[in-house]
Amino acid sequence: MGFFSVNLPSIVVAESDRHDLLVLAMGGAGHSADEADNLLHELGRARVVDDQQLPPDVVRMGSSVLVGIDGGEPQILRLSYPREQGNNRVSIFSAIGTALLGLRRGQTIKWTDRDGKPHEVTVYSVSDGEHA
Repeated sequence: MGFFSVNLPSIVVAESDRHDLLVLAMGGAGHSADEADNLLHELGRARVVDDQQLPPDVVRMGSSVLVGIDGGEPQILRLSYPREQGNNRVSIFSAIGTALLGLRRGQTIKWTDRDGKPHEVTVYSVSDGEHA
């Protein structure tokens, strides 16, 4: 995945998520080097805030998110760590998981997958799961 969009949306990440995700990405287990690089790139461009200052409409780890993907019907996804399983869960190391991190309600991000196919996801709403 590459974030080749010229106008990348600004993203915000909670300090605790940033710390946990940096440790996970640098650990090297359970994901590819490309997946780790993509996540590290997003963390590097994020504005990091104290957990209590993270706005409630920002996608963070554990958030349930109503999204539109590539113009399809809205669906609910839950941003998860790789070890977590269940319906509608997307790993932070998946292309869509990395893309969702730090987005706010109403934002859209575009990326191109390894095969050169463009993708787009729009966030319609965010509900804070584990961190409510």
